[in-house]
Amino acid sequence: MMRFPTRLMPGADTPLGASWDGLGVNFAVFSANALRIDLCIFDPSGRREIARFELPERTDEVWHGYLPDARPGLLYGYRAYGPYEPLRGHRFNPHKLLVDPYARALHGQLSWSDSLFGYRISSPRGDLSIDRRDSAPAMPKSVVTNDAFNWGDDRLPRVPWDRTVIMEAHLRGLSMRRSELTPVERGTFRALADPQLIDHLLRLGITTLELMPVHAFVKDRFLLERGLTNYWGYNTLAFFAPHAGYLAEGSPHEVRTAIRRLHAAGIEVVLDVVYNHTCEGNELGPTLCYRGLDNAVYYRLVPEDERHLINDTGCGNTLNLSHPRVLQMVMDSLRHWAVDFHVDGFRFDLCSTLGRESYGFDQACGFFDVLRQDPVLSKLKLIAEPWDPGPGGYQLGNHPPGFAEWNDRFRDTVRRFWRGDSLQRGDMAARLSGSGDIFDRRGRRPWASLNFVTSHDGFTLTDVVSYAERHNEANGEGGQDGHSDNYSSGWGVEGPTDDAGILAVRDRVRRAMLATLFLSQGTPMLLAGDEFGQTQDGNNNAYCQDNATAWLDWSLADSQAGRSLVAYVARLAALRRAYPSVRWRTYLYGRRETQPGLTDLAWYGPDGVPMTQDAWNDDHGRVLGVLRSCADTWNGTDTTYLLMNPGGEDADCTLPPVAGSWALLLDSANPSATTGPGQPGGGAEAAMHWTVPAHSVVLLAFTPRSDR
Repeated sequence: MMRFPTRLMPGADTPLGASWDGLGVNFAVFSANALRIDLCIFDPSGRREIARFELPERTDEVWHGYLPDARPGLLYGYRAYGPYEPLRGHRFNPHKLLVDPYARALHGQLSWSDSLFGYRISSPRGDLSIDRRDSAPAMPKSVVTNDAFNWGDDRLPRVPWDRTVIMEAHLRGLSMRRSELTPVERGTFRALADPQLIDHLLRLGITTLELMPVHAFVKDRFLLERGLTNYWGYNTLAFFAPHAGYLAEGSPHEVRTAIRRLHAAGIEVVLDVVYNHTCEGNELGPTLCYRGLDNAVYYRLVPEDERHLINDTGCGNTLNLSHPRVLQMVMDSLRHWAVDFHVDGFRFDLCSTLGRESYGFDQACGFFDVLRQDPVLSKLKLIAEPWDPGPGGYQLGNHPPGFAEWNDRFRDTVRRFWRGDSLQRGDMAARLSGSGDIFDRRGRRPWASLNFVTSHDGFTLTDVVSYAERHNEANGEGGQDGHSDNYSSGWGVEGPTDDAGILAVRDRVRRAMLATLFLSQGTPMLLAGDEFGQTQDGNNNAYCQDNATAWLDWSLADSQAGRSLVAYVARLAALRRAYPSVRWRTYLYGRRETQPGLTDLAWYGPDGVPMTQDAWNDDHGRVLGVLRSCADTWNGTDTTYLLMNPGGEDADCTLPPVAGSWALLLDSANPSATTGPGQPGGGAEAAMHWTVPAHSVVLLAFTPRSDR
């Protein structure tokens, strides 16, 4: 048992957090408005407080002290003293144990209790009252860590953006139904390091794994009371600590081991991070960390009504990144994951919120400025979810250079085009060519458009072609949660069916959508499980379904249909790698001739005639052809022709009048077709035809006729 001194030594105000130097631990925590902060030490079980010290020094609004002989593994928390004046935005309550915002690990689970709230829940004065019960028994404890790890020769793969293929996955759902793993390993980073899973990613051609939130998060009380839970994890408690439930044996080194093994296979790891809000909710939420340390600084408060929090996130609160210390915390967290865990990039949830100043969204805000000049972070993959529920929150295309952005316009257009909606060819053309109408500004490249047809937020791909309506009854919200307009169709039946004709159409449309995703300029993102037919039975908002609804069903991957679809996705990824014209790194506008008679981009109707304005506006027109021809010094000229037929009948198409021959690369209606020479061309005057099956994509490669 450690012997404690009567008081702490002064210590230092940097770095923030608990830092072990081999002889003891320095504790430093920011609070601008606290009058005193106590450090509480707990026994190894976390159940009993065994020592309490007042932090003896305050430097530049950082409270600090040094505990000699303390070592990694020590459990601790803070209590902050100050005014409890909710009308002025202050909610200090020393009866509430607080997590260190810089905690590298947490011990124990949060146990929901009324004692976690700074006010008496039953009081008629609501949050203006104060609760004096000790919350420590219900709180997780912060842990002093030693981050030393032998990385060996680990290096970030640094996959070029134009060769990047992303898979979005939920860490737990990825492996909970993998039978070859032990129960302890399933749902953890141990499973992420499993060679069979890595082999699956490599076979698919995945270069980058984007993980849904892995920061320590809280399970919402209202969900637990319904028998549900926060499965997705967009409810952060600690921005520096991995979620304890994702560690098989509790060590953060499990995260590092998994990342090192993925890097050895050439696969990048991007984290979905939630810096727009915390798990403390609105003014009626619990006091767990930031609210108790300095509510008036950490959160954006309603001007002249500081009792209430601005809710630009739809989650009750909004972190105040306009304050330098809050911005510092976010940047320190990002550097921690980049430097100490070798993470390859970040996907910023509700990134429009991070770009807000007091007057609204601004590309020149502090967060973007600091991030883009950071010598470490600016070199990583940075991905924005370019919207939030706040005023003016939809900012697709308005993030600064250096960011890729989730492109929901791509998702909606692809779904509507393949559903057969009218007047979609113009939008489809823009999405196929990298959405230059949205992103081609300030020197940005096509990779800035992160293309997806499905993501965690919505239907799986199988459900997009199986359901016209959402079926979220299991979420306990009367089926009213989730997106109401999904641009989906059951193709005659809602949900499962034995009708062979309907199943055949669904399979064709699904393959056509996958082909569109992989054969478009921009960065493709595949939702984990779509490669073998994962379904959520029509639930398009499975945020609270930590069960078989959301866990990947790997038995589907072992079925004949699943193996066939996996092979098809792998083939699409291989085609994308092999043919630069489908993933060209700059925007194509048909203004440059790559070889006689060929421009870099040209659009055609089924008659082989270049699209006219009348054709683009034709309500009945569906078939679209795009010829892309790209040339550079290293790879020579690559020319492909993509034909898309979303209609219910086969389309007899005339190929562009160019001198040369065509070879079939892909027919999505017959994915097992052998790649080989197609119908030869006889010159510009020759009539060349190709039949494109209903609900299908055909990709052809062009070889120019040699001089005779």
